[in-house]
Amino acid sequence: MSFYRLTAFFTLFLLIAVLVYTQTKPELKHVPAPSAAASSGKQMYKSYCASCHGEIGKGNGPAAGALKAAPSDLTQLSKNNSGKFPTDRVMSILRGQATVTAHGNRDMPVWGPLFWHMSQGHEGEVQQRIANLTHYLESMQQK
Repeated sequence: MSFYRLTAFFTLFLLIAVLVYTQTKPELKHVPAPSAAASSGKQMYKSYCASCHGEIGKGNGPAAGALKAAPSDLTQLSKNNSGKFPTDRVMSILRGQATVTAHGNRDMPVWGPLFWHMSQGHEGEVQQRIANLTHYLESMQQK
């Protein structure tokens, strides 16, 4: 395994471990997650999604091989939804409100609680993060 893949896998492992730990310890106020501006969907994607889903969203990120289920090709979301981007579904998944069968026991981190901790409980910032990340995912759709 290359150094880059090992580093990406370790980062993914740490993020999942932090998620599990914070869900069992709701009194925690800070989560050591990579910092990315809430205003930049692209920056958040690179920080939080690219290690599994790949730089361009094809599901071929450096940590993808270490997962039980292959990450989704995020460029096909509209195509797989009759040509319409599933905004509400994507936002629900990011927030942790939707069950994703392929994720089984939540291989994908639930970003909603992490965003909430990162923003120190400011719901407006959480909504901004999820909306901007969703809009960036929409911009990645294959035509």
